[in-house]
Amino acid sequence: MNSALRKIYTFAGVLAAISLLAACETVPEQKPAPAPAPKAAPAPKPAPKPEPKPEPAKKAKPEFLNIEQKIELQGMPFAKAEMTADNKADLDKFMGALRKGSKVREAVNISAVVVTGHTDRIGSLKYNMGLSERRAVVVKDYLVSMGVDQKVIFWEGKAFKQPIPVTKFCDNKMKRKQLIECLAPNRRVTVEIVGRAINLKPKPAAKPAAKKPAAKPAR
Repeated sequence: MNSALRKIYTFAGVLAAISLLAACETVPEQKPAPAPAPKAAPAPKPAPKPEPKPEPAKKAKPEFLNIEQKIELQGMPFAKAEMTADNKADLDKFMGALRKGSKVREAVNISAVVVTGHTDRIGSLKYNMGLSERRAVVVKDYLVSMGVDQKVIFWEGKAFKQPIPVTKFCDNKMKRKQLIECLAPNRRVTVEIVGRAINLKPKPAAKPAAKKPAAKPAR
């Protein structure tokens, strides 16, 4: 091969190399595709709201009954400040009924007790006043022994100032023994109880009055 052809081939090879290099420079480098972003975790469901607790029903205020009870412990021994067996039995029964509830009320809460001693009309006022007071004290002490607070007990003596009405027929002309027996009801102690108890049968609330229809206009 002559030198002229060799130069032509050499020049052609150089051009081919330059073209190849130019092509490599112009092709952009492909970057790797970014990894897909992780999926966000689903938001947690909101906790259910607690159901509101029902408000407790308001208890109606209790309705009270005013209690006033009285008993006469008659027939005490002549000229003595003593309770008979019947007197004690009657008082036990009386107090037991107050302390026990019934269909209408609960047990009575005692506010005050008034104990009054009495005598018959035989003897002087001074003597009988002292005797009536001693009788009142005997009954007062018996009530305390039953559990009644002595702070709520008030006692006094009335002598023969408040006789039982039926004894007005007891004639002083009677024989003494007969007169003493006739006046026995006056030899007594009166016990009066004042207190309150819860009413178990309160009255129903009054219904509102129905409206009256409007009067028609006169024609």
